[in-house]
Amino acid sequence: MSVVDVHPHVIAGDTRRYPFAPLGGKQSDWSRERPVDAGKMLAAMDEAGIERSVLVQASTCYGHDNSYVADAVAAHPDRFAGVFSVDMLAADAPQRIRHWLARGLKGLRVFIAGHTASHDVRLDDPRSFPAWRCAVDEGIPVCVQLRAPGLPQLEALLREFPSARIVLDHMARPAPGEPASLLALARHPNLFLKFTTHNVRDAADPQAFLRTVVAAFGAKRIAWGSNYPASEGTLMSLLAEAKNVVSAGDQEWIFSRTARTLY
Repeated sequence: MSVVDVHPHVIAGDTRRYPFAPLGGKQSDWSRERPVDAGKMLAAMDEAGIERSVLVQASTCYGHDNSYVADAVAAHPDRFAGVFSVDMLAADAPQRIRHWLARGLKGLRVFIAGHTASHDVRLDDPRSFPAWRCAVDEGIPVCVQLRAPGLPQLEALLREFPSARIVLDHMARPAPGEPASLLALARHPNLFLKFTTHNVRDAADPQAFLRTVVAAFGAKRIAWGSNYPASEGTLMSLLAEAKNVVSAGDQEWIFSRTARTLY
């Protein structure tokens, strides 16, 4: 099985060429304390036995300037794919989407939860619909990061754009023992889930939690992401943690094949 990681982040060592511009104005602790650049990411992937990584824009470090992800992908297209972010409410959002696609990136990220400036931002704001339509027209998957209370907004998007391929980061991190709001969304065939280190560590019984989610969505709609280095630990250890949770019969899809259908 050729493992694909759909949720790592890279941080450049060269802050002049790639200046920090975090959303909300506050850089994430992890990007300051344990940054990993593209070269170190490749070394970590080799150590862990990961064939490809889908680098996700570090919004709490670079905001919507996706230059470092784009440059890393361009330098190592055989090992990296890239997911970019844009201001979905901006009038030029569709043009920005096309710009980053032209730079070789393969997916869009909508970052709602996780930074201080987004408490009043809604995923289903109609002002974002032109950007969503552009993403649908371009045929790219759209990652969404939000928490469980925002899932009704996600459902509104799933209904508004039934042909969009939407990928939910960290499964929205439902409260332990209460995945009902997440499971209810399984009826939307265009929703995919990222099973990440947060899900491994948040759940009281991660194996039982994942069994429940797989029963609802199917392994073909779930892909593993390390969240490295935002989640503490080596990439190799994060992969091992996840493999201990996923049943043998589901590993091929969750650690490889689902990612390849998306990216």
